[in-house]
Amino acid sequence: MNKILVSACLMGAKVRYDGRDNLLDHPVLKRWHEEGRIVSVCPETLGGLPTPRPPAEIQSRFPILVTTKDDEDVTPEFLSGAEETLDLARRYDCSCALMKARSPSCGSRETYDGSFSGELVEAPGVAAGELLQNGIPVFNEHQLDELIRFVEQDDEAA
Repeated sequence: MNKILVSACLMGAKVRYDGRDNLLDHPVLKRWHEEGRIVSVCPETLGGLPTPRPPAEIQSRFPILVTTKDDEDVTPEFLSGAEETLDLARRYDCSCALMKARSPSCGSRETYDGSFSGELVEAPGVAAGELLQNGIPVFNEHQLDELIRFVEQDDEAA
């Protein structure tokens, strides 16, 4: 049975920038957790950022620049967290990831545009992008049905 990398905040860990969680209470996630299939990760804390911390957004992608609302450069922590996240996914042979939508680290499809105004752009977060570039599919909490189908098909093929 393959493992699934999951954003720690979705599993109830209080690691969000504001010290809260985004607990995703779903029976399939509970079952996977009980089966020992969940590898819980917070790329931002893995990269050395504290909880709570100022909100951060991606300012530019080439070159990558991530800053807090107070204009502090947190790019090194985001890059380090992304590398650590990929290392964990590889170490535990995760077939896919479930990550927090819109997060500057974990967003799989869209992230905030860097203006701290709530505007979105179609681009992944730093850690999600690293996973995707290395062939690991990334789903968000709004794609649970797709994730479940993917994992079930992966299990059948194994």
